[in-house]
Amino acid sequence: MKRLLLLCSLTAMLFLQVSGKQVKQPLTADVVIYGGTSAAITAAVQLVRMGKSVIVVSPDKHLGGLSAGGLGFTDTGNKQVIGGLSREFYQQVYAHYEENSAWKWQPKAEYGNKGQGTPAIDGSQRTMWIFEPHAAEKIFEDFVNKYHIRVARNEWLNRVSGVKKAAGRIISITTLSGKTYTGKMFVDATYEGDLMAAAGVKYHVGREANSVYGEEWNGVQAGILHHGHHFKMDISPYLVPGKPASGLLPNVSAKDPGKRGEGDHRIQAYCYRLCLTNNAGNRVPFPKPAGYDPKQYELLLRVFNSGWRETFKKFDPIPNKKTDTNNHGPFSTDFIGANYDYPEASYARRKAILKAHETYQKGLMYFIANDPRVPADVQGEMKTWGLAKDEFTDNGNWPHQIYVREARRMIGSYVMTENEVLGKRPVPQSIGMGSYTLDSHNAQRYIKPDGFVQNEGDIGVDPHNPYQVAYGSLVPKKEECQNLLVPVCMSSSHIAYGSMRMEPVFMILGQSAATAAAQAIDSRKAVQDIDYEALKKRLLQDKMVLELK
Repeated sequence: MKRLLLLCSLTAMLFLQVSGKQVKQPLTADVVIYGGTSAAITAAVQLVRMGKSVIVVSPDKHLGGLSAGGLGFTDTGNKQVIGGLSREFYQQVYAHYEENSAWKWQPKAEYGNKGQGTPAIDGSQRTMWIFEPHAAEKIFEDFVNKYHIRVARNEWLNRVSGVKKAAGRIISITTLSGKTYTGKMFVDATYEGDLMAAAGVKYHVGREANSVYGEEWNGVQAGILHHGHHFKMDISPYLVPGKPASGLLPNVSAKDPGKRGEGDHRIQAYCYRLCLTNNAGNRVPFPKPAGYDPKQYELLLRVFNSGWRETFKKFDPIPNKKTDTNNHGPFSTDFIGANYDYPEASYARRKAILKAHETYQKGLMYFIANDPRVPADVQGEMKTWGLAKDEFTDNGNWPHQIYVREARRMIGSYVMTENEVLGKRPVPQSIGMGSYTLDSHNAQRYIKPDGFVQNEGDIGVDPHNPYQVAYGSLVPKKEECQNLLVPVCMSSSHIAYGSMRMEPVFMILGQSAATAAAQAIDSRKAVQDIDYEALKKRLLQDKMVLELK
């Protein structure tokens, strides 16, 4: 009877090839990956290499997440710890730029070799860490084509009723289009952790109090000013300077920021990483967005009038006279305080949040380039810049991926904290390494007791040495789900995530999660119960770096 039911089920899903007609593939695989990020693609490649079938169910049209969405000035940290498929990606970047055809807008020799703490091009290792968005996207698409990976694009998880579970395991996920994807193992590789949340796995949003995990740099950090992303001068936040009764300027909170070390609901600010160019032949002038309101930038005008001149400090160069432009200074591309509800928001609300960020950031660029009150020296240089015409060509040259610096974070079998990152505590069962600074962007803009404005939440603490990432941080507690791995919204405190949220690390963790998923299938065990020594052996075989000797 069971065989008959199985046959009927397969017949319902498949159309057999008849007279040369194409076979319709079933929406089932050994592993179903939800998300289209860099972690999703490395996970899919690893599974194919291990002989497993895989489907990538992506809410995004474009693959690669932020790696293909504008972040081309890679946050490498210590590049020695970047191994496996993550390093292969950067080797493919190197190969791309070895071709003369890749250098359309400038000679390769003119580009230079500046990377973030490392040379952009490492000839001895045949790696390149800096790249254009379209080049990265092509590499991810090449991976998909080479390994014949099935990708379902623009498929959004039904977060209300789309996850079917039985006996502590996910059986299937259903998207808003009504398609159901069935698998033995599931990987949530989204920046938001939607599958994890819908599966009933516990998670945290916001900053934990330092007391939760015995940390120093978590929670509210009012008065701690580690980078240059704060007000170094006295700037009034009021409509009429010095007069509270006149009201506040936009995006300044009147609420008390909280005491140092307290937990709160706030998350670090998001922004789009802009790909700009000052090459006239490839430049699109900054557009004036619908809903443009110059009053949004009054605070920046006051910063300019104080003498601040660091507008172009994070126009980091990538090939072909383009930039990866990031937030810098007290008032910049980070839309501070506008994303608190994003992690838990409905799709409609998230769309509105993204639109607000786009309007804010487009308006910022347009304001600096066009408002007559902007200092002439700043405006003169800004007018030489614009959006790159040959990037994001189906989206008005605007990035298709916002920088979700953090959203949900799983509370899994093991929680990575600053104690592991800073080497104060040994890490069990390493499945990869990180090395970047404990890096959090600002979470709020508030009024100090002296009546002037200040930002809060920007933290940068150097771990000094690379650190290991625990396998337990990729898996939920066993009682919550036995066949889910989460390499992006991993189990971590807010401040520890500030180091691990880097794209090279996500690719490393994606590969590690996939390896564990394959071994869990082969051993017929829960992901929490697989043989770590077997996992370690395979990861080392695949040139992953699990420790530095």
